[in-house]
Amino acid sequence: MNESLAVTDQATQPKTAPKAPALPDAQTVTFVKHWTDRLFSFRVTRPASLRFRSGEFVMIGLMGDPDEKTGKQKPILRAYSIASPSWDEELEFYSIKVPDGPLTSKLQNIKEGDQIILRPKPVGTLVHDALLPGKRLWFFATGTGFAPFASLLREPQTYEDYEEVVITHTCRTVGELAYGAALIEEIKQDEMLAELMGEDFHKKIRYYPTTTREESPKMGRITDLMRKGEVFEDLGIKPINPEDDRAMVCGNLAFNLEIKEMLEDYGLEEGANSDPKQYVVEKAFVD
Repeated sequence: MNESLAVTDQATQPKTAPKAPALPDAQTVTFVKHWTDRLFSFRVTRPASLRFRSGEFVMIGLMGDPDEKTGKQKPILRAYSIASPSWDEELEFYSIKVPDGPLTSKLQNIKEGDQIILRPKPVGTLVHDALLPGKRLWFFATGTGFAPFASLLREPQTYEDYEEVVITHTCRTVGELAYGAALIEEIKQDEMLAELMGEDFHKKIRYYPTTTREESPKMGRITDLMRKGEVFEDLGIKPINPEDDRAMVCGNLAFNLEIKEMLEDYGLEEGANSDPKQYVVEKAFVD
């Protein structure tokens, strides 16, 4: 966030050298927003040389506490999905806060102007290249697993490749859905995407949020709602089938394993970058 600086004669002011990075692979925090007492998002500068595919993740972190004996510090790094699309000039991340988490206990206190470590080597399975062509793309997310889909939902290729995009997001409370809900509304109003994909591109997006603890318009675990057929009835579409449907999954380990089994019961096969199939699961987690 830039603030205008009033200077009487800017041309005569001495130029100051840019601040040298204090961390290895340092990037500067440009924006922070706390969505709940457990969730926050932030944006950082993007290395000029960084190229990535929407849906991939990188390792980010901070320096740990000094060693009691040596006084040396080691970086604490974790895998974080990039929530911004490949064309964005900055990088966005979405994180949980864990009070005693080695990284998130520190990361949750960052503010604009701070620096984080970012290892510019993106990888990941939640990319378009890992899926065979299809008609409908499902994004299955729990909690901060929404992050890679925040990237893919802002990627024009998503709407070029599919007639319909269904994003399911299951959280404990309504507040934990706020980041995703706000992003969906932002995307539907995005003028650049509308210009590229046509004014009606937003009609391709089917957003299906659910909560498991706090009362909301749709209660229940997405897997239970799928077993009962409720999801398909609510959306007015046929159950998942390998001819039409493709899926990406990102959530906690138990959810990933459960939805993986369900997708295979529907007849879908798991793919990879080197072997595209009908669905993919992200296997990287944060603390």
